[in-house]
Amino acid sequence: MADERSVGLAIEGGVARLRLERPDKLNSFTRAMHGDLVAALDAIEADASVRVVVLSAAGRGFCAGQDLADLSFDPAAPTDLGELIDRHFNPLIRRLQAMPLPIVARVQGIAAGAGANLALACDIVIAARSATFLQAFVNIGLVPDSGGTWFLPRRVGIARAMGLAMLGGKLPAQQAADWGLIWECVDDDALDATVDALADRLAAMPTRAIAAVKRSIHAAQSSTLDAQLDLERDLQAELGRSADYNEGVNAFLGKRAPRFTGR
Repeated sequence: MADERSVGLAIEGGVARLRLERPDKLNSFTRAMHGDLVAALDAIEADASVRVVVLSAAGRGFCAGQDLADLSFDPAAPTDLGELIDRHFNPLIRRLQAMPLPIVARVQGIAAGAGANLALACDIVIAARSATFLQAFVNIGLVPDSGGTWFLPRRVGIARAMGLAMLGGKLPAQQAADWGLIWECVDDDALDATVDALADRLAAMPTRAIAAVKRSIHAAQSSTLDAQLDLERDLQAELGRSADYNEGVNAFLGKRAPRFTGR
């Protein structure tokens, strides 16, 4: 990783804790931070002990999106935003969506622009009651990126997606939860305990089954019923040969708690 670390990673007890660490800049994205994220995700995927990822951020905010100070506004050589997105943001969102592990986002403070959509790219979002989500792009003459135009209408419907994207206003965490944009809003002082309990729960669950749930639900967004039925059949056949399925059945029949290993 870079000498001036912008991403922290700790792995313990099957939980990989990935943390954005640019609190003085509200954890806004730079090219260096993208590089640090890639290195951290490489380390996570290389560690067979990891069964769940928690994405969090240092300081008073989750992520304010792109750091404008990392861009060039020189009329002779401005930053090509399309190239920036294609090289950094799109691969990150695709990777999070495809990773065969559950990813929990812990959100505090502001989650704006690409930072909001980074959270939405995770599988389960837990936000502090004081947190807000902001599709800030229109406020500087841009369109939501990092999956924003894909996530929003699927989670909150066309009317609310249009309002969020066109008006560029803050959405409080409780309203985000009520609308179905995120999983849960909790009191600020309960955020860490809630996220930790969820991470421990997911780490003890059948990892391959969780990965299959993630894959199948993502596939359903653009699938026909016939194709989805076939995918469910194929995934079920694969999981039916897993050690965790055998353990789950034996635990059920033996009236005991299962001890899943992720295999």
